[in-house]
Amino acid sequence: MVGQTHTAERHLVHSHAKEGDIPGTVDLRAAEGDDTAYGQALYPVPAEDPNDPLQWSTRRKTLILVVCSLYSFLSNSALLGPSVYIGIYAEEFNISPTTASNIVSYANLAFGFGSLVLVPLYHKIGRRPVMLGSLLLYCGGLIGCSQATSYSSLMAARVIHGFGSSVCEALPVQLVNDIFFLHERGKRLGYYTVCLCFGSTGPLYAGYMLSGGHDWRLFFYVEFAFAVALFILAFFVVEETAYHRKPPTEGRQSQENLQRSSDGEKTSDAVVEHSPLAPEIPPRKTFLQTLKFWGIWEKDSDYFLMMARSFTYFLVPHVFWVVTTYGIYIGLGALTFNYIFPLKITAPPYNWSQTNSGLIAVASFLGYLLAIPFTPSSDLLAARLTRKNNGIRESEMRLGAMLPVMLLAPMGLILFGMAAQHDLHWIAYFFGVGITQFSSYFYFTFTLAYAVDSYTANISEMLIAMNLGKQAISFGMGLDLLTWVLDHGYAVMIAGVFVSILTANNLALILFMLRGKRIRAYMAKTWLARVHRESVKEIATH
Repeated sequence: MVGQTHTAERHLVHSHAKEGDIPGTVDLRAAEGDDTAYGQALYPVPAEDPNDPLQWSTRRKTLILVVCSLYSFLSNSALLGPSVYIGIYAEEFNISPTTASNIVSYANLAFGFGSLVLVPLYHKIGRRPVMLGSLLLYCGGLIGCSQATSYSSLMAARVIHGFGSSVCEALPVQLVNDIFFLHERGKRLGYYTVCLCFGSTGPLYAGYMLSGGHDWRLFFYVEFAFAVALFILAFFVVEETAYHRKPPTEGRQSQENLQRSSDGEKTSDAVVEHSPLAPEIPPRKTFLQTLKFWGIWEKDSDYFLMMARSFTYFLVPHVFWVVTTYGIYIGLGALTFNYIFPLKITAPPYNWSQTNSGLIAVASFLGYLLAIPFTPSSDLLAARLTRKNNGIRESEMRLGAMLPVMLLAPMGLILFGMAAQHDLHWIAYFFGVGITQFSSYFYFTFTLAYAVDSYTANISEMLIAMNLGKQAISFGMGLDLLTWVLDHGYAVMIAGVFVSILTANNLALILFMLRGKRIRAYMAKTWLARVHRESVKEIATH
């Protein structure tokens, strides 16, 4: 039989894990014949089909994650890199530094709001064609930036490449949910997040390109070259991951019945009745078939309704926490550092050259680099607590990994603000940035994994809300950031106001650790949860 042949050639993963009555609570107790990790059954439960993304090889999954992570790195480096050119833009286009900083702020806004258009689109026509199309739009915007001769034309091109690449923040999370099991999510989202964070080193590369005697346009040429190379790689590597997973028990039971019949065992009338319905395990798609980027059209996916419904996810506490976490860390962290440091360090008493003004990215890089070894920590902690809880997994079990860094980021922001206020040694800026970014990595990665674990209905719509919210917050905070700081002082705004906001967000960790399950239970009974459940058109996580 075809099914028997493929089972012999490649082992198909089996599991009897199941979600509890409350979203985010999962029974991972393994039954006989289950594939396990950390001694626990795998979840989501895959279909008995080698074309189910959960059944793909580790190499295939890893390559897809690498492409998505590289896309996040490139798009974010292109987004933030020109922040070191604010002074140059102000002089070249005869505008104020605050107006020049909008080159970054408005591109950042387009980067978030593009997901409102592109995420429903990839839900409608598939992940693969939208990713390839967004890469082409991203490339077009970068070329436009390199050819811009006025502030308005540069702004337009920046918005285009920001809009085109906006899907790079939603797709990796969606693909991790599509192709990886629950016990792998924290680590895989961590790998994507670190590439996203490393994108903040864009100002470093942009600054040093000036030292070769080239103008700011070289940065966009280089970004374009890498973007084209990534498009080619994505075309051959990123297979379509949209998959309609049928409830696994039906197909498994029917297949077992057929097997018993073929072995000559006595079967009941019920078995005979159901055996003809048992589907054969289909063959794995050929390489050429995986390159296809057309043919998907989800008739049940209402494009505009999905856009509208995504705004309701702001009412989900777990999602809202991700929104505030990303928005505050980007708006008060990355933008503050990239706007303030170049202006401070090129002025007395430091008098650094414009070329070296992007060196603050080294501090961000080191902060993120030191955090990478802790990437599996939330998965390992959750697995340990699940074993102690008799195999029942609660989504809050990963949150304890964030406790050691809860107050570190505010401390780093205080140090940076005081260094700017009192013109301290440049090393104080670096320590402040490094400490803040080290901590932000934990919050970026694990709040996102927690939200995906806690509220599994319509991940795509949740991602729209996350991207819209965090970019809107960071845009609002970055729009007049220079004006706020220069008018009220570095200590008051950065070490005072900004730190207060960040600390309040970080302390929400305690609330979710203590009351997270109660919040999930309450949300599961609301009209909002019913709306979200009724709109689910595919079995994505169970």
